[in-house]
Amino acid sequence: MDPRSTALLVIDVQQGFVNQHSRGALPAVMRLVSGWHAAGAPVVLTRFHNEPGSPYETITGWTKLRTPEEQALVPELAPYISNAAAVLDKGQSSLFTPEGTELIRAAGWSDLVLCGIDTDACVYDSAVDAYQHGYRPWIVTDACASTGGSEYHDAALLLAGRNIGPDHLVTSDTVLARLTGTQEARA
Repeated sequence: MDPRSTALLVIDVQQGFVNQHSRGALPAVMRLVSGWHAAGAPVVLTRFHNEPGSPYETITGWTKLRTPEEQALVPELAPYISNAAAVLDKGQSSLFTPEGTELIRAAGWSDLVLCGIDTDACVYDSAVDAYQHGYRPWIVTDACASTGGSEYHDAALLLAGRNIGPDHLVTSDTVLARLTGTQEARA
């Protein structure tokens, strides 16, 4: 992975999405962010906002991620916010809002490495949208989780393998090795 054409997309690692099912992905997310930062490669952080009257509320009755406390990025990400290529706020699952789409196009990134919460919603939808827009999405399996539990995480990875290709499901070790060009990446 070329750091000049590859961005790390940290999807919705927000306090309101961290629970007993998703908490375990945080160390891998932080390893990726730290490694990306050290390589001088671009990191994009997204924050989901569930506005009153959204489809999440009107269709499914889901009203979380409304308060500033729930919407805040986890404290571990605070040191990286000022150096992020962007912090994108979004009211939909995919980061491919008009602002997100333009950011990626203007930056010239071809590969998008995705991690975050929820594997079965915002991460999956962003990966499929990336694929549909002609980018190479990479889902970092150990740096993603679902607030609904492992069965949702696993189901999303099964679908992602089918829809974006099984070779695009990678681990944080693999991604960091490719980013730094170490031997494991060439094997």
